[in-house]
Order: sequence, then structure tokens, then C-alpha cells
Amino acid sequence: MTVLTIGSTERHRDTVRGFSLSRFGGRWLSPVLLLFLWELGSRTGLIPERTLAAPSAVIGTLLEMVISGELPSNLLVSFARVAAGLLIGVSLGLGLGLVAGLSRAGELAVDPLMQIKRTIPALALTPLFIVWFGIGETPKVALIAFGTIFPVYLNLYSGIRGVDLRLLDAAKSFGLSRWEQVWHVILPSALPSLLVGLRYALSVSILVLVVAEQINASAGLGYLINNARDFMRTDIIVVCLMVYAILGLGADWLVRTIEARALIWRPSIVEQ
Repeated sequence: MTVLTIGSTERHRDTVRGFSLSRFGGRWLSPVLLLFLWELGSRTGLIPERTLAAPSAVIGTLLEMVISGELPSNLLVSFARVAAGLLIGVSLGLGLGLVAGLSRAGELAVDPLMQIKRTIPALALTPLFIVWFGIGETPKVALIAFGTIFPVYLNLYSGIRGVDLRLLDAAKSFGLSRWEQVWHVILPSALPSLLVGLRYALSVSILVLVVAEQINASAGLGYLINNARDFMRTDIIVVCLMVYAILGLGADWLVRTIEARALIWRPSIVEQ
């Protein structure tokens, strides 16, 4: 029999606390060190300003763009493009995933086309979309929509096909109709996979947005980057890249929050 004393328990807690703090500090050590070396290289002239602006200059430019309203107004334009593209792409992915997942005939009709679509990078269609839709907002939104369809489709389709058949047998024994089985059993079981697909689609939408906004944009983060490139303003370029990164992290955090609330019933091997 193991005897556990109070002193040993306290030492164990101190060890765990110290380990957690060291892990937390370790996460920030390399980014802080990178910023320090970056600033040092800029101030000593090792990194020319035309090559890459110093972190202090980037922060100053960020504050100026926020105060002047230049960054918020262009950010709203980019956000609207992503929202419109996601709305279309996720809706199509949901519809096609349901059709292919719930029906063998639907799978035969939809899945081959989606597998062909999977092999075609969304960005490779940029010239064709410009020919079809011109150089306005439509090709930008269409590219984002095209890039976000497949992640949602594939994960929903796989989630539906991975439903435990014993759950369906139990639902049938309780007399649930086909649509009641879909609503009460199949969709809840497929929800974890669907949320994974949504997280991936959000990441793809940000990546496609970066390229889509290079298409003759008159507003948006891509427009700011193009202007900054013409005037060799690397500080503005870095600011816009930071905003793109924050958008991606924020979108992922949002889906994680939804997942934590929607899947509270699901057991986890990781202690919360």
C-alpha cells in the first residue's frame, strides 16, 4: 500500500505548477526572440527597410492605419467577401454532403464530380473565372466559394457514412421514421466531422482571399498590399499579413467555441 503524505502532495503540486509555467513561457520564448532579432537586425542595418520594415515601424503603421480608419474600412470589405464566399460554399457543401451521404444514388451522382473538383486547385481557376465573371466582386467570391465546398462536403459525407449502425437499429426499434432518424441520430453523430470540415473551410477561405484580392481590387486588404508593393511599403504589407493571420486564428477560435458548446455531450480523452 502506498502512503501519500501532505508534504509530498504539495511538492507534486509545485512541480506540476512549475512545469505548466515553463511550458507557457516556452511557447512565447521563440516568437519574442524572433521579434528581438528582427528589431536588432533592422536597427543595425542588417535588414534594410526596403526589404523588411522593423517591428517597431510595423506597430506604428498599424496604429496610424487604425486611427485614420484606412484599415477598418478595408478590413470590412475583405470580411464581406469571405462571408459571402463561405455562405455559398458551405451551403453547397452541406447540400451535396447530405445528398451523397444519405443516398446511394446521390453518392453515384455527386461523389465522382466532387472527386474531380478535389483535384483542381481553386486558385488554378482564377483566369477562367475572370473570363466568365469579369474583374469585379463576383470572381473573388466565386473563388472563395469554390475552395470551401469540398472540405465541408467530404467531412459531412464521411461523418454520415461513419454513423454507428447500432444507433440506427435502436432508432428503428423505437419506431422513428427515416427523417426522424436523420434528424435525431445521423446528423448529431456527423456533427463532429462537419465542424472539422467547417474549420478547414474557414482556413481555406482566408488563403483564397489573399490571392482573390489581387484581382483588380479597389478596396480590401489585397488592395492595400498591392498599393504598398508599388510604393515599397513593407510595413503596410506586414500589417496586412498580420491581419490575415488574425482573421484565420479568430475564425478557428469561433468554430472551436461552437464545437465546445455543441458537442458538450461527447466524451474526450483530454482533461478539460
